[in-house]
Amino acid sequence: MTNKATLIVGANSDIAKALALKIINSEYPQLIIVSRDITFYQQALFSQAILIETASYNDEDIGKVADTIKQIGARDISRVFICHGVLHSKSYQPEKRLEDFSAEAFIKVINANTITPMLWLKHLTPLLASQHRCKIIIFTARVGSISDNKLGGWYSYRSSKAAMNMLIKSAAVELARRAKNIKLISFHPGTTDTPLSKPFQANVPQGKLFTCEFVAKQLLTIVEDTVIDGEASFLDWQGKDIPW
Repeated sequence: MTNKATLIVGANSDIAKALALKIINSEYPQLIIVSRDITFYQQALFSQAILIETASYNDEDIGKVADTIKQIGARDISRVFICHGVLHSKSYQPEKRLEDFSAEAFIKVINANTITPMLWLKHLTPLLASQHRCKIIIFTARVGSISDNKLGGWYSYRSSKAAMNMLIKSAAVELARRAKNIKLISFHPGTTDTPLSKPFQANVPQGKLFTCEFVAKQLLTIVEDTVIDGEASFLDWQGKDIPW
C-alpha cells in the first residue's frame, strides 16, 4: 500500500458506511474496514478493501486486530476514523432528570463512547507513530463540551463524550512528544439521520438534520484541511472549533 490508506473502525454505523462509500470511489480508495459485522462490505464495490471482522471490541480483540493491521502495513495509513457511539437502546434512554440515572446504563454508554475508542488509540498509536502524517478522528459530540453545557440532562451520554474529549486532549499532549506525525481530532457530526438520533429528530430545527452522505463529505474535507500541529482539535461538521 501507499501512504494513502484509510482505516475505519466501528464501520457498521451509517456514517461510517457513507465514509467508506466516498473513499472507495475517491482518488485514494485503499481502505481497511474493521467491524463486528462486515456484511455491508461484502458487495463487489469493496472487493479491493481489506475487511477485518472482530468478535468484540474488548482489549484483547482490539489488540488482535491491531496485530493484523501491523502485518498488512500500518505505516501506510494516513487516516483513521473511530466511529463508535451509543446514545440509547431498547432498555435505556438519555436521562431527563437525576432520578433516571442508572449505573448499569452508564457503564454501557461509557464502554461504547469512551473506553472502546481509547482502546483503539492505545493499540493503534504505536503502529502509526512514524515519519508519515496520520490523522485520527474520533466521533464525539458537542454535548460533551463542559463549557457549552447550558441544558443539562443526558448525564451518561454527556459525561461519556466529555471523558472522551479529556482523553483525546491528554493523548495529544503525549503524542506531541512521541508521535509528532499524528493529529487527533474530536468530531461532532451534528444531528444526522441515523438510528442514534431517530427518537429525537422531531425537535431538530429545519435544515439541521443532515444526511450521512453530507456529514461524510464535510468530514473528509475537514480532515484534508486540518494541519498536524501537535494539538487536539474539537471540530463540528463545519470545521469550526467547539470549546472543550
